[in-house]
Amino acid sequence: MTMTRWFFEPGHTAAEFCARHMMVTYVRGQFKNVHGFIEVDPDEPEKARIEATIDATQVYTGQPQRDAHLRSADFFDVENHPAWTFVGSRVDQLSATEFAVTGDLTVRGTARPVTFDVTYLGQWDTPWWEEGQNLGPRKRAGFSARARINRHDFGVSWNDVVDQGGVVVSDLVDVTVDVEAVLEASVQPA
Repeated sequence: MTMTRWFFEPGHTAAEFCARHMMVTYVRGQFKNVHGFIEVDPDEPEKARIEATIDATQVYTGQPQRDAHLRSADFFDVENHPAWTFVGSRVDQLSATEFAVTGDLTVRGTARPVTFDVTYLGQWDTPWWEEGQNLGPRKRAGFSARARINRHDFGVSWNDVVDQGGVVVSDLVDVTVDVEAVLEASVQPA
């Protein structure tokens, strides 16, 4: 068994959330400072190990006042909880390119089990530039992961009502993580 380790290339990895706003539209936010890794034996993907960290202080929705409100204790409380983490504990292979990855997502210091539907997008040998020099090729792999969470499960519970019994922010939030992972090295199991 040969484990391979892939690190998330932060410049090409991002997380996005999407929540219903004012009962009429959706608002999206992004996190670009996402780090992590995948350790996997290509012959036994169900034994993969996945970890990811998101810098919640860098939330971006395109509207500075909303971003500041999201960073406040009403929502993400980044002063006390600047990072979110995901630690995958179970991988179920559903097809050649589809996986269900379950693990603990920690937001605001609260960990809850979440299952992401993951699509493997393939891999390619690519250039690898450092200090103006191509040190490639380096193998890259792509993944897209999606989950729907209830924000109240993580203590993100601020809301307000609007006319006719509506609310400002939906309870359910869709999360998407797009990962470009770079092959680091082979790792022998302990």
